[in-house]
Amino acid sequence: MIVVGAGLAGLCAALHLAEAGLDVCVVEAADAVGGRVRTDVIDGLRLDRGFQLYNPAYPEGQRMLDHDALDLRPLTPGVLVAIGGRRYALADPRRLPTWAPDAVRAPVGSLRDKLRFAAYAVRCARTRPSELRSTDDLTSEAALRAAGISDQLLDTLLRPFLSGVFLEDELATSRHFLDLVLRTFVRGTPSLPAAGMGAIPDQLAARLPAGALRLNVPVAQLTDDGVTFESGGTLTARAVIVATGSAAAARLLPGLDVPPSHSVTTWYHLADTEPSRLSRGAPVLVVDGQRRGPVVNSVVLTHAAPSYASEGRVLVSTSVLGVHDGSPASTTEADVRGHLGILYGVDTRGWQAVGCYPIADALPAMPPPLFLRRDVRVSAGRYVCGDHRDSSSIQGAMVSGRRAAEAVLSESGSR
Repeated sequence: MIVVGAGLAGLCAALHLAEAGLDVCVVEAADAVGGRVRTDVIDGLRLDRGFQLYNPAYPEGQRMLDHDALDLRPLTPGVLVAIGGRRYALADPRRLPTWAPDAVRAPVGSLRDKLRFAAYAVRCARTRPSELRSTDDLTSEAALRAAGISDQLLDTLLRPFLSGVFLEDELATSRHFLDLVLRTFVRGTPSLPAAGMGAIPDQLAARLPAGALRLNVPVAQLTDDGVTFESGGTLTARAVIVATGSAAAARLLPGLDVPPSHSVTTWYHLADTEPSRLSRGAPVLVVDGQRRGPVVNSVVLTHAAPSYASEGRVLVSTSVLGVHDGSPASTTEADVRGHLGILYGVDTRGWQAVGCYPIADALPAMPPPLFLRRDVRVSAGRYVCGDHRDSSSIQGAMVSGRRAAEAVLSESGSR
């Protein structure tokens, strides 16, 4: 059995197959596992390849991962909204009662508005996922408006926050995914592994049978009895699972239906600012309620996980929608740093840029109607998995790997 790709979906598929007694070979084009979930360690800094978080409420993560070994460091379950010259803290008052006065005073909508959205989120948290998916599908914006959310709350809080989740600012993402996201946010706390997001695929890969993983072997094409590599070699197997990103999957499996993708660029800065002056010393997402610059969100990573920067340094992660690679129309690092000064209310001229990751295919788009269970069986002996087959999330990637493995086992008659 061959699995092409050692991202989260491919690793989960391989583990399920190996546990069922099949011989598995995972082939990966890159020099390490993880796909889009990798961490570079540079000069004592842990730089995730794009800002990402892991929510321990993910059911598939609870099945597949050892959370204690990941040493998860939670972020504050809320958001800091910059409006005018102030920053307002908003969170579930049941979890952060000291932030409740700020949530009431924040000029993002009336108290009734805020209560309406709170009721919407709590309803999502208390509803089974299957029931959430059974509702009429709309865009997220249409669903929130139908729930009575005003333009003010939508534009000063929900759009800035959800743009960083969906990687699009029109809120054209399916309300089914919105409802699932709100459910996991209320039920769990987004976190970072102390060793970086790359610790998640590393943990999965460590459970593979000895010799099952081969790195630096890009696949050129699938054949009737296996795969050929760009180096010219071949590998044979009765079945192949393509566990790559959507673009590579479409190339290896012509005719495969894949959604378009959203892009993002993440910058990392070392801040020369007293840590307590940044986001109240809390590891909380900071957004701009007035959208005065390119930044969609920012967070002081070392507030949550000091291990992300050695010697007590302060590491800030900041994301901007789109690919910004230095071309003439790109957002510049100076633009980003200027906006960060507004968001945090400090002088950022001395902040040092230490990393930039433009990611073209960061997240598969999920417009309505949303198909959360795209086929993983392509033809006899050909399968596919990845977050483009389920929800665009770590949960979706891992679930798709299990589904692909189950399809293989079902077709082969294995248990």
